[in-house]
Amino acid sequence: MKAMIIKEIGNTDVFQISEKAKPVAKSGHMVIEVKATSVNPIDTMLRSTELPWSKNLPEILHGDVAGIVIEVGAGVTNFNIGDEVYGMAGGVNGVDGALAEFMLVDARLIAKKPKTLTMKQAAALPLVAITSYEALVQKMNIKAGDNVLIHGATGGVGHIAVQLAKALGANVTSTYSPANEILAKTVGADNLVDYTKESVSDYVQKYTAGVGFDKIFDTVAGDNIEKSFEAAKFNGDVATILPITDPLQIALKSLSFHSILMLIPLCHNINHASHGAILTEIAKLVDAGLIMPIIDESNFSIWEVAKAHELMESGKAVGKITLTV
Repeated sequence: MKAMIIKEIGNTDVFQISEKAKPVAKSGHMVIEVKATSVNPIDTMLRSTELPWSKNLPEILHGDVAGIVIEVGAGVTNFNIGDEVYGMAGGVNGVDGALAEFMLVDARLIAKKPKTLTMKQAAALPLVAITSYEALVQKMNIKAGDNVLIHGATGGVGHIAVQLAKALGANVTSTYSPANEILAKTVGADNLVDYTKESVSDYVQKYTAGVGFDKIFDTVAGDNIEKSFEAAKFNGDVATILPITDPLQIALKSLSFHSILMLIPLCHNINHASHGAILTEIAKLVDAGLIMPIIDESNFSIWEVAKAHELMESGKAVGKITLTV
């Protein structure tokens, strides 16, 4: 099979097309004919930066995949040849990813693709949907009536998190950049905050009567996490996708703090089935019309992955960048 591989960490020039042996199904695994993948920040970081997982970096990057099952290994009973599937199943920890014509995947990480989405749309979902679900459902247990703040209404994780929180019955406020105002208005938040114009105290007063938000998901992190701590009510919940440096406000407001790293099952070989279960639930919500990924208008093939990474790093993409085979 043909694949885009890397032999070293560096800029986008490290990608090269290569012939590799087509994978063969083994116990608990399937071979997928890859139809689409998407670019996540972790993909560009793995390509360009020394990370904790770099010592075991596979040649083929990209975890998100949508495709068709062509071979099923022993012990796999819930998938059949011809099934259209999606998942986040490689590109890290020595497991080859989706920048190839075929991909060997652990069946527990995979779910049947939402019927109402194209392969390209489905490939945009796995990492961001799993991250959102872990934060909102598994960690913060968001339920109907919760007053929720989500930072980053138009980000890859943020735009899915807003839709998921609404599907769970929450009242959702979300921050956005004025450059993305039109897009932000399509995501479905009850209230939108232009973070360049409104202070934390302004929107806390406006949307919580000064009490603070019940639950906050910070998909921006960095210095923004201090805004999340400020906006939370006493004894509230805050979840974030990036590390923090100062936990003082967590203690002073008696917050429940949640760190979200959806890569743990792939990097530490635990809880694989949780990802397949989450994606099965996400597919139901998608097919019910409650979640829809925003796709950047670019039209790359996987053989143009260097251009896709350059677009991601430029910050000019609007929605998820996807690539097809």
